[in-house]
Amino acid sequence: MGKRKFDDDQITGILKEHQAGVTVADVCHKHGISEPTFYRWQSLHLGNAGLDSKRVRALMEENQKLKKLLAEAMLSAATLSEMLAKTSNGRH
Repeated sequence: MGKRKFDDDQITGILKEHQAGVTVADVCHKHGISEPTFYRWQSLHLGNAGLDSKRVRALMEENQKLKKLLAEAMLSAATLSEMLAKTSNGRH
């Protein structure tokens, strides 16, 4: 994952500005974000209302690491299978 420009507290503050009555366009222009980014943050914030956002972020990062480990293990298994097939074909 790339470096994030805004931390969770800043994102919450930006969303609260909109709730206070500032238009989405004005909030996005002020903070230099796109409207799709704003709406994605809003949906994540509302979807995880009962969860701690830092915990959600940690779980997402752990999920990414696990996916990477799985991909590496699958690649290793495929490489070993290919090597085994080549060595067994050479003996017959």
